[in-house]
Amino acid sequence: MNATLRAATPADAAAIRALTRAAYARWVPLIGREPKPMGADYDAAVRNHRIDLLEIDGAIAALIEMIPAADHLLIENIAVAPDQQGRGLGRRLLAHAEAVARDLGVAEMRLYTNQRFAENIGLYRRCGYRITQEEVVPVGVVTHMAKAL
Repeated sequence: MNATLRAATPADAAAIRALTRAAYARWVPLIGREPKPMGADYDAAVRNHRIDLLEIDGAIAALIEMIPAADHLLIENIAVAPDQQGRGLGRRLLAHAEAVARDLGVAEMRLYTNQRFAENIGLYRRCGYRITQEEVVPVGVVTHMAKAL
Protein backbone atom coordinates (compact mmCIF):
# COMPACT_ATOMS: atom_id res chain seq x y z
CA MET A 1 0.00 0.00 0.00
CA ASN A 2 1.46 3.33 -1.09
CA ALA A 3 -0.21 5.95 1.14
CA THR A 4 0.49 9.69 0.98
CA LEU A 5 -1.01 12.81 2.53
CA ARG A 6 -1.46 16.00 0.56
CA ALA A 7 -3.29 19.30 0.85
CA ALA A 8 -6.54 19.56 -1.10
CA THR A 9 -6.82 22.10 -3.89
CA PRO A 10 -9.93 23.69 -5.42
CA ALA A 11 -9.76 21.05 -8.16
CA ASP A 12 -10.42 18.38 -5.47
CA ALA A 13 -13.77 19.80 -4.30
CA ALA A 14 -15.92 17.41 -6.36
CA ALA A 15 -13.91 14.38 -5.21
CA ILE A 16 -14.14 15.56 -1.59
CA ARG A 17 -17.90 15.93 -1.92
CA ALA A 18 -18.25 12.45 -3.48
CA LEU A 19 -16.07 10.75 -0.87
CA THR A 20 -17.87 12.48 2.00
CA ARG A 21 -21.30 11.57 0.62
CA ALA A 22 -20.23 7.93 0.24
CA ALA A 23 -18.64 7.78 3.70
CA TYR A 24 -21.66 9.26 5.50
CA ALA A 25 -24.37 7.43 3.52
CA ARG A 26 -24.37 4.59 6.07
CA TRP A 27 -25.69 6.98 8.74
CA VAL A 28 -28.77 8.17 6.82
CA PRO A 29 -30.99 5.23 7.91
CA LEU A 30 -29.90 5.67 11.55
CA ILE A 31 -30.79 9.35 11.83
CA GLY A 32 -33.42 9.61 9.09
CA ARG A 33 -31.66 12.40 7.18
CA GLU A 34 -28.35 13.25 5.58
CA PRO A 35 -25.66 14.18 8.11
CA LYS A 36 -24.40 17.76 7.85
CA PRO A 37 -21.17 16.93 5.96
CA MET A 38 -23.15 15.41 3.09
CA GLY A 39 -24.55 18.83 2.16
CA ALA A 40 -21.52 21.02 2.85
CA ASP A 41 -20.16 23.46 0.28
CA TYR A 42 -16.78 21.91 -0.45
CA ASP A 43 -15.82 24.56 -2.99
CA ALA A 44 -15.89 27.06 -0.10
CA ALA A 45 -14.42 24.59 2.40
CA VAL A 46 -11.32 24.01 0.25
CA ARG A 47 -10.80 27.79 0.14
CA ASN A 48 -11.54 28.52 3.81
CA HIS A 49 -10.42 25.43 5.76
CA ARG A 50 -7.49 23.08 5.70
CA ILE A 51 -8.42 19.81 4.05
CA ASP A 52 -5.79 17.10 3.80
CA LEU A 53 -6.31 14.06 1.61
CA LEU A 54 -4.97 10.59 2.29
CA GLU A 55 -4.32 8.88 -1.02
CA ILE A 56 -3.65 5.19 -1.43
CA ASP A 57 -2.06 4.15 -4.69
CA GLY A 58 -3.04 7.52 -6.16
CA ALA A 59 -6.75 7.43 -5.19
CA ILE A 60 -8.33 9.51 -2.43
CA ALA A 61 -9.15 7.06 0.37
CA ALA A 62 -9.86 9.46 3.25
CA LEU A 63 -9.84 13.11 4.22
CA ILE A 64 -9.76 15.40 7.20
CA GLU A 65 -11.13 18.94 7.24
CA MET A 66 -9.68 21.21 9.94
CA ILE A 67 -10.44 24.75 11.07
CA PRO A 68 -7.67 26.45 13.06
CA ALA A 69 -8.65 28.78 15.91
CA ALA A 70 -6.52 30.82 18.31
CA ASP A 71 -6.59 28.19 21.07
CA HIS A 72 -7.60 24.91 19.36
CA LEU A 73 -7.89 23.00 16.10
CA LEU A 74 -11.42 21.95 15.16
CA ILE A 75 -11.92 18.81 13.13
CA GLU A 76 -14.92 19.72 11.00
CA ASN A 77 -15.05 16.50 9.01
CA ILE A 78 -13.23 13.21 8.82
CA ALA A 79 -14.35 10.81 6.11
CA VAL A 80 -13.06 7.44 4.96
CA ALA A 81 -14.18 5.78 1.73
CA PRO A 82 -16.48 2.84 2.48
CA ASP A 83 -14.08 0.31 0.93
CA GLN A 84 -11.24 1.66 3.11
CA GLN A 85 -13.08 1.71 6.45
CA GLY A 86 -11.75 -0.47 9.25
CA ARG A 87 -8.12 -0.13 8.13
CA GLY A 88 -7.02 2.50 10.68
CA LEU A 89 -7.19 5.46 8.30
CA GLY A 90 -9.41 7.47 10.65
CA ARG A 91 -6.92 7.02 13.48
CA ARG A 92 -4.10 7.99 11.14
CA LEU A 93 -5.91 11.20 10.20
CA LEU A 94 -6.65 12.03 13.83
CA ALA A 95 -2.94 11.67 14.63
CA HIS A 96 -2.14 13.86 11.62
CA ALA A 97 -4.51 16.54 12.89
CA GLU A 98 -2.80 16.48 16.28
CA ALA A 99 0.56 17.04 14.56
CA VAL A 100 -0.98 19.97 12.64
CA ALA A 101 -2.27 21.43 15.92
CA ARG A 102 1.16 21.15 17.53
CA ASP A 103 2.72 22.86 14.50
CA LEU A 104 0.15 25.66 14.91
CA GLY A 105 1.03 25.98 18.60
CA VAL A 106 -2.41 25.10 19.94
CA ALA A 107 -2.89 22.72 22.84
CA GLU A 108 -6.39 21.39 22.23
CA MET A 109 -8.23 19.40 19.60
CA ARG A 110 -12.00 19.71 19.23
CA LEU A 111 -14.59 17.89 17.18
CA TYR A 112 -18.30 17.20 17.20
CA THR A 113 -20.51 14.40 15.98
CA ASN A 114 -24.06 13.16 16.12
CA GLN A 115 -24.85 11.55 19.48
CA ARG A 116 -26.26 8.52 17.64
CA PHE A 117 -22.89 7.78 15.96
CA ALA A 118 -21.81 5.60 18.90
CA GLU A 119 -19.13 3.84 16.86
CA ASN A 120 -17.42 7.14 16.08
CA ILE A 121 -17.73 8.41 19.65
CA GLY A 122 -16.12 5.17 20.82
CA LEU A 123 -13.21 5.67 18.42
CA TYR A 124 -12.70 9.24 19.56
CA ARG A 125 -12.74 8.18 23.21
CA ARG A 126 -10.17 5.46 22.52
CA CYS A 127 -8.02 8.16 20.92
CA GLY A 128 -8.16 10.30 24.08
CA TYR A 129 -11.11 12.61 23.39
CA ARG A 130 -13.64 13.37 26.12
CA ILE A 131 -17.20 14.60 25.85
CA THR A 132 -17.38 18.27 26.78
CA GLN A 133 -21.01 19.03 25.94
CA GLU A 134 -24.15 17.52 24.48
CA GLU A 135 -26.13 20.11 22.58
CA VAL A 136 -29.77 19.63 21.60
CA VAL A 137 -30.41 21.03 18.12
CA PRO A 138 -33.57 20.85 16.01
CA VAL A 139 -32.38 17.70 14.19
CA GLY A 140 -30.93 15.76 17.13
CA VAL A 141 -28.14 15.94 19.70
CA VAL A 142 -24.61 17.07 18.89
CA THR A 143 -21.84 15.56 21.01
CA HIS A 144 -18.90 17.93 21.41
CA MET A 145 -15.53 16.38 22.27
CA ALA A 146 -12.05 17.68 23.04
CA LYS A 147 -8.55 16.40 23.65
CA ALA A 148 -5.71 18.25 25.35
CA LEU A 149 -2.37 17.89 23.63
